[in-house]
Amino acid sequence: MSKPQKIVIKLGMPSPKNRTKAMVLAAKVYGVSSVAITGDDKDQLEVVGVDVDTACLVSCLRKKVLRRADIMVVEEAKDKKKEEEKKKLEELLQRGWPGYYHPQHHYPPLMVACEEPVTGCSIM
Repeated sequence: MSKPQKIVIKLGMPSPKNRTKAMVLAAKVYGVSSVAITGDDKDQLEVVGVDVDTACLVSCLRKKVLRRADIMVVEEAKDKKKEEEKKKLEELLQRGWPGYYHPQHHYPPLMVACEEPVTGCSIM
């Protein structure tokens, strides 16, 4: 099974209508799990998915929505939850693990000896 990848595509001068069309088109592509508009000028399309054909996606965007679409980044997608857990674990390791006190309980012996000299002593 392949790992998820993050693809960032720069859209050339998109209007709000074209952004919506680009997101709808990208969401229909096989293997895409999430689509978002990013960037300061809202001109980047971020697509996350497994086994996404990047060249085909950009080609479809150029034909159907925008005349200009360029691939900026294709990288392995990182899970935010795992990163946060890793940071918390590192902080704990730097501070040291908290000491836990586990009290030891001393229980009475299970065998009770009889005081009378009887041949058959019973165990309670």
